[in-house]
Amino acid sequence: MPPPSILVVDDEPDIRELVGEILSDEGYDVRAAENGEAARSAFARQVPDLVLLDIWMPDIDGITLLKEWAAGGRPPCPIVIMTGHGTLETAVEATRLGAHDFVQKPISLARLLAIVSQALESRRKAPQPAVTTQAPDSAPVGSSAVMQLLRNKAEQAAQHDLPVMITGEAGSGRENLARFIHARSGRDGAFVLVDHCALTPGESRAYLLGGNGDDECGAFERAAGGTLFIPDLHELHAEVLKTLNQVLDSGHYARNDDERREVDCRLIVSAAEDLPERAERDKALQQLYYRVNVLPLRVPPLRERPDDVPELLRHYSEWFPSRDKLPYRPFSVAAQNRLRNHSWPGNVQELRNLVRRLLVLGGEGEVAVQEVEEALRQSPSAAAPAVSGHPDYFALPLREAREQFEREYLVFKLQEAGGSVGKLADVVGMERTHLYRKLRALEIDPKAAVADGKRK
Repeated sequence: MPPPSILVVDDEPDIRELVGEILSDEGYDVRAAENGEAARSAFARQVPDLVLLDIWMPDIDGITLLKEWAAGGRPPCPIVIMTGHGTLETAVEATRLGAHDFVQKPISLARLLAIVSQALESRRKAPQPAVTTQAPDSAPVGSSAVMQLLRNKAEQAAQHDLPVMITGEAGSGRENLARFIHARSGRDGAFVLVDHCALTPGESRAYLLGGNGDDECGAFERAAGGTLFIPDLHELHAEVLKTLNQVLDSGHYARNDDERREVDCRLIVSAAEDLPERAERDKALQQLYYRVNVLPLRVPPLRERPDDVPELLRHYSEWFPSRDKLPYRPFSVAAQNRLRNHSWPGNVQELRNLVRRLLVLGGEGEVAVQEVEEALRQSPSAAAPAVSGHPDYFALPLREAREQFEREYLVFKLQEAGGSVGKLADVVGMERTHLYRKLRALEIDPKAAVADGKRK
């Protein structure tokens, strides 16, 4: 009988090497992954007998991976969380989400071996669920006429294998709509989300098409029989655009020079609503835009459908208690009416974070309008200071001006949060994975940002 296989996921080389050596000496078959995307790929190729999973990583956090792997009800193998840096509360939450147990850093050898043994024993005793390759289906919420029309169009698009172009503002639910289409498509392969952090110059081609090794699958191969979702098409750099144009033009891709494979995945992309204007200034982007803009869908911003706000509030005030064991609190009529009239610059993502904040930090019973007013005053849109005159970046092109503003804004908020990306994610209303991606794209180092703030 082969030895039990263990996947060690941690972005710190010292931790991977130490844990790997310890477990190898005990006779286990150990594989290592240096980040979340590498772990996702390794897990897709072969489900191990056990995963040792770090929580905080620069691309995809451990909680996100845990939720993906537990999409079918519980993970297909035991997962033990490795936690440190004051994240014990998050580790405890992870056990509620399906993790078998957790170990704290610095890791105790005796406790590590004991937990590994217990976890593997629990796997042998428990019936194993079928591996699921996609997140639970979640239809876009809203009974307004515009949302009913959007769901109907998405259902129609799902019945064909043609490319889908989803446009809309940030936070409006473009990824959720893509997952809805995949779930309705009948394709039994995986829903593969392209990670912009991995699309760095010189490495993006290998990420998309695969490396030279037989076990290095690219995104197109991992999505075979399923769906490949490319978010934020407008942010792709020239090398990625060139690769995608070549693959879509030929219908084939190759890991190496002598092995060509046919593209066998449904392609869904998302982009900002001004993509046509951007494409006019970029020939490669224009070519890709024409190739993928076959079935266009637009997700409306929340301010255009205020009648959906009460339904969304009910949805998330029930969903978070069910998923995260938070207390259930209905919203009063006055609170719902106040939020119907909010401008929602962060769209559904802002509403979702607002509900979670009120359930975690609020009192008991019905959410009153006074609580809502206080929460809105603490939101990023309300905290932005008034300026006299025009900032320097008003003279820049729109994309550069936006990047400069985002950089200054995130650095300022990072300094307020003491360099904590977790706190920053709550303040600005972004999922931590997307926030890490944004910080990397803007070349913001959290530690350096805090240090600069202290020197001023």
